[in-house]
Amino acid sequence: MENFLLLGICFGLGLFFRRLPQFPETTPKVLNGFILFISLPSLVLYHVHELKVDTTSLLPSSMPWVVFGIALVFFLGLYKLKFLKFHTAVCLVLTAGLGNTSFVGFPLLETYLGKTSLGYGILADQLGTFMVLSFPGIILASIAMDGKWDFSTLVKRVLGFAPIYALFVAIVTRQFPYPEAFKLVLLRLGDTLTPLALVSVGYMLDMRTIAGHGKVLALGLGFKLVLAPIFVYWMYSPLKEDSLLFQTIVLESAMAPMVTSTVITIEKNISPHLASLMLGIGIPISFGTTYVLNFLLKGNYI
Repeated sequence: MENFLLLGICFGLGLFFRRLPQFPETTPKVLNGFILFISLPSLVLYHVHELKVDTTSLLPSSMPWVVFGIALVFFLGLYKLKFLKFHTAVCLVLTAGLGNTSFVGFPLLETYLGKTSLGYGILADQLGTFMVLSFPGIILASIAMDGKWDFSTLVKRVLGFAPIYALFVAIVTRQFPYPEAFKLVLLRLGDTLTPLALVSVGYMLDMRTIAGHGKVLALGLGFKLVLAPIFVYWMYSPLKEDSLLFQTIVLESAMAPMVTSTVITIEKNISPHLASLMLGIGIPISFGTTYVLNFLLKGNYI
């Protein structure tokens, strides 16, 4: 409950701050800069360093790669067919193709499946969602930002993504334990990611823009909350005998759009209003859709 309360308060603060002169239009840019250069690298340094990896981890961690790949083909295919503009398609890939597998995902998993499901959830988040965002995700965002494929520019964009350096350091230092004080500092700094990101998105969220994005918003959320879980259910159905693993993978695929990918989409000015709507509306709707999905999974209706 405290996570959901935090979510509501931070969104509300973002909406409220828009009305105050003390918070200028550049407020989201400042908040997003802190998130991308301090909060997210801190979380990467801590969680990747501490993560236990084995062959079992390949199953839950593969799901975000699969969903992102489907989203890439689906939305860019609609762009090729001239149903979507390029920036709109990329925005939907980055928001509907990446799920909120941690902040929203973890508490929902614990509620629906119990604490034992969190191990699989962490693997899906750290080796799946975050890795997808760090490599194909940031590459796609950089291409959309520059409007063309230029290898040297692309390398500079990727290397300018601070969490990449944090990921490298975390992997190189895995054999060396972090001092407890340093781990505590990393966790405290990492804890700022979600509240700052939600305030930033709340500030950007303008419900008046729904009229101009209604059909595309429905398409993106329909893919993320309905179509993606259906495909994942079908693809991972051979795992049904391990019910906890199977249900965790399916439920994680049904989570709302990822906070960090939304922040990056907004920061790079890739249909920012649509991105904020995908997150701001997608999260509350996902509470209902995941509840129904969990009911169907537990009752063996699907």
